[in-house]
Amino acid sequence: MVASCSVHANERDEVRQLLSHAANVTMGAAVDEVAKWWQPVERAATPVPNRIGVCDVEQIEAITGVMRALDYRHGGGACRNAIVAQVAWAQRLLVTDYTEEIGHRLHLALADLHNLAGWTSFDVGLFSPARRHFARALEQAKHAGDLSLVANVLYRIGRLHLHRGFHRDALKFFQLGQIAAQDCGSELTVAMLCANEAWAYALLEDENQALKSIGRAQDEFARATGDTAPVWVRFFGLADLHAMMGMVYAFLPGRQSPHFAAAVENFGVSLGIRGDAMARSRTFELTALAMVHLQLGDLAGAVGAGVEAVNLAAQVRSVRTVDRLEPLLSEARRRPEHADVRDLAERIATLRAA
Repeated sequence: MVASCSVHANERDEVRQLLSHAANVTMGAAVDEVAKWWQPVERAATPVPNRIGVCDVEQIEAITGVMRALDYRHGGGACRNAIVAQVAWAQRLLVTDYTEEIGHRLHLALADLHNLAGWTSFDVGLFSPARRHFARALEQAKHAGDLSLVANVLYRIGRLHLHRGFHRDALKFFQLGQIAAQDCGSELTVAMLCANEAWAYALLEDENQALKSIGRAQDEFARATGDTAPVWVRFFGLADLHAMMGMVYAFLPGRQSPHFAAAVENFGVSLGIRGDAMARSRTFELTALAMVHLQLGDLAGAVGAGVEAVNLAAQVRSVRTVDRLEPLLSEARRRPEHADVRDLAERIATLRAA
């Protein structure tokens, strides 16, 4: 049955205006409002139901999964606005009517969504909003009683502060996350936290603790069963473990050739496993690999990895990838006598200025 026609005066005016506009545009009349195209259409909040059920929560989970995949492939800049908008809508479901079971699952879905909003905010350089989303994710995950997700949020907070140069603070977040990971019994989550602890220790020039932590990460990973791990930690596969091992060996104090050789070997493994869907991760690893090659005096290897990293970074909407190129730029500029290295430095500088 067709709905009855509205007689509301305002709506009838809207219809007449849109019909007139549609006729003008369709028949080729000049469009005079080009200057307004960049402005957002007037915003109106999407209505929420009075009562929600399992289907409503499943939709949030599914959208979060799709957005997570977009972030992996294209970077946070490709999906962050959509994620934040979904957060704003999903939060309003908290005041609707639902069963205790649905409420628990809703809090968990919101925690995961806030976690992704924080991660994508971090990826585009919005560090304060990222911290706020992570704080809310932590609260929601703790309320839902999911220590695996608590650990995952703490891992991501740690990565933000590692990136910002707050290495000791990052280590504390990783250590808090490891406590939660151990309590939830997820070996894969423990492995992820130990690997990141090792990187933090390397940056803090504590070689002994760095090697102990990366060794434990390998042991925990060997015991882990990825198929049964929560969705938010399944990304941490063999490629990620080897990438973290590469990072640790690349940043150990002393800058010894055997450590650099181990870094090259581990980055080779991780890059060999990565697919196109992990362009951002490939960029990070290629950037670090180029730095290691420069340290070893392998300028051809450095240029090859560096150019590939720059090309990938240009395709991914991620401020982090560009930030991570800065040390490589500084190192490359110390070798102005080598034409290819000089060209690599110019490529990085152009990308950073874009």
